Amino acid sequence: MGAPSRPLRRLGFLTIGLFDAADPRPGLESTLQTIVQGEQLGFDSAWVRHRHLQHGISSPVAMLAAAAQRTSRIELGTAVTPLAWENPLRLAEDLATVDLLSGGRLNPGISVGPPMRWDDVRQALYPDTAEQEDFGYARAERLLRMLRGEPVSPFAGTVGIEQFSERVQPYAAGLAERVWYGAGSLRSAEWAGRHGLNLLTSSVVKAEESEDFAEIQLSHVRAFRDHHPQGQAARVSQGLVVVPTDTATPAQRDRYAAYAESRLPRTTSPQGPARMMFAPDLVGSAEQIAERLLDHVAYREVDEVAFALPFDVAPEDYTQILTDIATRLGPALGWVPG
Repeated sequence: MGAPSRPLRRLGFLTIGLFDAADPRPGLESTLQTIVQGEQLGFDSAWVRHRHLQHGISSPVAMLAAAAQRTSRIELGTAVTPLAWENPLRLAEDLATVDLLSGGRLNPGISVGPPMRWDDVRQALYPDTAEQEDFGYARAERLLRMLRGEPVSPFAGTVGIEQFSERVQPYAAGLAERVWYGAGSLRSAEWAGRHGLNLLTSSVVKAEESEDFAEIQLSHVRAFRDHHPQGQAARVSQGLVVVPTDTATPAQRDRYAAYAESRLPRTTSPQGPARMMFAPDLVGSAEQIAERLLDHVAYREVDEVAFALPFDVAPEDYTQILTDIATRLGPALGWVPG
């Protein structure tokens, strides 16, 4: 077993928030209940994925606004919001509003690049400006400037009885320092570091100089910190899929094993033209998972995690998995509940 260079300081989880298209409310409500349960178990953070035109959370900011009113301590994050679908000014307004309502607990995770299935959605999303839209890093830089309170209008003053501000309102102090970037390549990790963001690493990376997932992820973590003003103190969170089975029933263990097995073929070699590498899901006892993590060269360089939950399992499965993570796996990695 490898020795961690950084004890696990912060424990989080990530959920996709699936729902039934014919009756979405129960699924959305279940996600909120999962976040509340996470706070009760002592997790430091809860994160929600962002899914457009799918049966998952399409509006994480709205979801986290509701979660903020049901919780008081746990931090709330998006992992991640693809900015290609967003107007940065409007998103800045929404993020600041939710951050203030949560008491400064919002952690926006963002990414850039063309919208998924761009050819299918371009007419609905940007019918008049598709050719002019910039889906690169400049879009993220606009959002960051707005969150930092830089001017977006040359005018500030009173017109009649209405007052206007030169910057996005409301302004949430400290929010810009809590922005994370979901990086899957060396270039994006370096960009995030140069711009002073926090880094989210997940179970998906681009195979560039290696085809070993852990080595690729390690190169991203180190490149990020090498380019970050805070160096080795810059925050990095790892987001592998983990499923501890200590208190699972035999039927649950069988389902989890089948789930991981069905996803295993994509982890053996780079996938698609972009050469994406996927990490195997970690299923087993807390002790077994801890051993595998402590042997993972990228994990040994982080002190924060946001373990991803399986996509399509029942609420009682999430309860069992979260409980085992908080009471068994976390402590096995040296974590102490907040």
